[in-house]
Amino acid sequence: MNKKVLALVLAIVMMLSFAACGGNGGDTTTAAGDTTAAGETTAAEDATAEAGESDLAYIQNKGEMVIGYTLFAPMNYEDDNGELTGFETEFAKAVCKELGVTPKFQLIVWDSKETELKSKSIDCIWNGMTINDDLEKNLSISTPYMANKQVLIVKKENADKYLKAEDMKNANIVAEKGSAGERTAQTNEFFAGANYTAVEDQQTALMEVFGNKADGCVVDYVLSIGMIGEGTSYEDLVVVDSLAFEPEQYGIAFRKGSDVTAKVNEAITKLVESGELQKIAEKYKLAEQIIAK
Repeated sequence: MNKKVLALVLAIVMMLSFAACGGNGGDTTTAAGDTTAAGETTAAEDATAEAGESDLAYIQNKGEMVIGYTLFAPMNYEDDNGELTGFETEFAKAVCKELGVTPKFQLIVWDSKETELKSKSIDCIWNGMTINDDLEKNLSISTPYMANKQVLIVKKENADKYLKAEDMKNANIVAEKGSAGERTAQTNEFFAGANYTAVEDQQTALMEVFGNKADGCVVDYVLSIGMIGEGTSYEDLVVVDSLAFEPEQYGIAFRKGSDVTAKVNEAITKLVESGELQKIAEKYKLAEQIIAK
């Protein structure tokens, strides 16, 4: 065999050897196969979670339910000793006791609540959450347990100043970003001529009005109970009672398809039947707002 032929044969043998070993090309094929398999597994896991087949077990195995909340009196707030308290705080503790898990309260930014829930940073949103079509489409919502509505809060001296839509022209209005108050301020015709600004939370909204940085704020009615008026830190603030915005209901949000929702609904029913939920509500002057049966 001459040298040229021998060199050609050796080159072919080497190429075949690399192909047999796989080389980078073989690794790429394997990696692609692994990626597809992993993708299929993830999709299966997502489908399982969506079907609600493992969420309850996930929480029970941890032994705790992580509850996303914001500081929002009288629902969740810190007492004089810095301890978290409020209607939702006690309500959540009572439900968790029925479920046999420990409640763990985690402060969140309200506008990021759905992202926090879906990423499993929290297990539920439990903080005076107004039920709406978008939330019902994307999350699993408990039975409604409390009636609410949005209200306009202004300085006492302005109680008769903002009664009609035309009165709101160029008025500065604030509401919590991502809240039902924001939705009302942005979509209700009453506020069409107003200048709207989002703030971090409902308490900040009150402070903006109290400090003359805004003419009014749109917040939950339950927030006004015990939070404004005589004997509170916001004595100079009042609800514009003559205004009537659409009624709302509160619910607790879980991941889409979660089987935890049904268990929580069962626990709520037990608390209603035992009178414990009403007792908690009375403590925070919210008894008349309870609608859970």
